[in-house]
Amino acid sequence: MAEVQTARGDNLRDDQALKRVGYLARQPILNRRGGVLGYELRYHDPMAMQEESKLSGGSALVDALALFGVERFAGGQWAFLRCTEQMLLDRLFEGLPPAMMVLEIPFQPAPSPRLLRVCRAAREAGFHLALTEFEPGDRHDTLLNLVDYVKIDVGRLETPGWQSFSKQQHTAAVTVIADNIQTHDAYGIARAAGIKHFQGYYFCSPDLIPNASIPANRAFHLEILRELFKDPLDLKTLAPLVERDASLIYRVLRFVNSPICAIRQVVTSIESAILILGDTAFRRIATLAIQCGLNRDHSPELLNMAVIRARFCCMAARFCALDPDEQYLLGMLSLLPPMLGVPMELLLPGLPLRAPIRDALAGMPVRERLLLCWVEELEQDRVDECEALAARYDLDSAELMRTYRSALEAANSVSGVTSGAA
Repeated sequence: MAEVQTARGDNLRDDQALKRVGYLARQPILNRRGGVLGYELRYHDPMAMQEESKLSGGSALVDALALFGVERFAGGQWAFLRCTEQMLLDRLFEGLPPAMMVLEIPFQPAPSPRLLRVCRAAREAGFHLALTEFEPGDRHDTLLNLVDYVKIDVGRLETPGWQSFSKQQHTAAVTVIADNIQTHDAYGIARAAGIKHFQGYYFCSPDLIPNASIPANRAFHLEILRELFKDPLDLKTLAPLVERDASLIYRVLRFVNSPICAIRQVVTSIESAILILGDTAFRRIATLAIQCGLNRDHSPELLNMAVIRARFCCMAARFCALDPDEQYLLGMLSLLPPMLGVPMELLLPGLPLRAPIRDALAGMPVRERLLLCWVEELEQDRVDECEALAARYDLDSAELMRTYRSALEAANSVSGVTSGAA
């Protein structure tokens, strides 16, 4: 009974804290190879506009990170924390783990002596620092001597100020991050400017060729996907297809034998994997394995985002009477176009999915798409749209954020397996 009461108490504290957490979105920062340097954490407090709210957005965010653990939100990468000047002056960051944090300092030409003292103290404590919204010019910025990173909007990379700044000697002492990189054109501009790190979702939005055909070396994987979506699975047809691809066999067996499946016997064949796991579990594992292969030439963050979407849509399906298995597949398949470089409408005809799921993948405003839409809006830091969706379908925003946090944790456990898959 004591254990039950303790669990209830923990859940109550968790619920109370979640009401303070509000919306916590994250945006990846990648290098030229698509590897993740870290995530910028962005917070929105739904109570901030209420007069009775005693917690500022900054203190609520720090409280949430301290309570739930930075590693849950950043997946073991650097956590770039957006700070206001007041957050820094109030030293709200002091409860966070310095070894994981990069404190973002808003750019200002003439920082106050007090702010400079706080920044020096933060560095001495082990925090890394980043200067955001940087405006390059002829002015000497005292903060440049203290920071490890400088973030500059892509729109300023073709200005004379950037040309002058990039030639200065102290530029080599900091890592420059191009911000607001949402398209491949912007990515090309940043690369041409000599920048090696990029923040934004450009990797999710490649230039798609409308009349393109599915690459021949990928069509085989789509044939397997078509078989996977049949209910029930046709073992005699599916197993030989999977076994034609040695790397796919390896990935499937690697996932099945990993802790994420938690089975107590070693699986040595595709047929035994299907029989032991059952259709639904094998369908998920094989879909993940196939997309891991399709994503070989892209940033691993693309597959990571697909896993987060899939986990979130699956776990949140119970809130709105949707099928969790279909929602999982919807999330996983939502990023197929950037993986294959072809439009979604070219992929849908060959997938034996229910019409509402195909419509959801095509971007139509069907009810089956509401959870995917919610997580897409959160990724883009559009919390007003998240709130509107929750209100329209009578969903609890705190429950959705709790589920998103759980999806992040689940994706962290999967990423350790996908990163080593051949």
